[in-house]
Amino acid sequence: MLNSSSTGVGGRLAINFANLPSLPASPGSKSLGWEDLISFLRAARIISADRAAELMSLTEIDPQAAFGLLNRAERLRDALRLAFRELAHRHRIPGELVRPINDVLRVTEGHDELVEADKSWRIEYVAREGGLDWLLAAVARSAAEIISEGEATRVRLCANPSCSLIFYDASRTHRRRWCSMSLCGNRHKVAAFARRQTEGRRGS
Repeated sequence: MLNSSSTGVGGRLAINFANLPSLPASPGSKSLGWEDLISFLRAARIISADRAAELMSLTEIDPQAAFGLLNRAERLRDALRLAFRELAHRHRIPGELVRPINDVLRVTEGHDELVEADKSWRIEYVAREGGLDWLLAAVARSAAEIISEGEATRVRLCANPSCSLIFYDASRTHRRRWCSMSLCGNRHKVAAFARRQTEGRRGS
């Protein structure tokens, strides 16, 4: 069962997927690690722990299938990064960035289903498990929902210029600035405090 909700600084499944790190194999590398992909799918509850364990060995059992999925995942992630940045700046999203999303949606089949959670109900996407492309179906669907919001979107970029993370602003005031207060937010506060202290000493 695919979970359309998400945890993490991104706040939405597709945004957390777009935030997945690249392997530091070489400067400017865009490679996505197989372990990172499987760990993400497990953390997002797209796959079970048992299924994750099976998939971890796929690089040895069927490397062609594993690397095929990894390549599609990389293409989707990179397109989402660019698309969400365009969306955050209220720019038009070019068709070539939407194509990887539609490619996944086109080859996967499934349906929405109400699932009970914490004494309430939520909609989850249940995919027909044919091949491996279905593993990316919930991410693509989440991305499509976000992109369809257009200018009303709450997709934001972290205000820290050295941070590349994207997030969905679900705050009450819609004024969230940081990917995480415990990371970039606190760093900004510490830096601002240090500047004030320095300016105070200069003025005295």
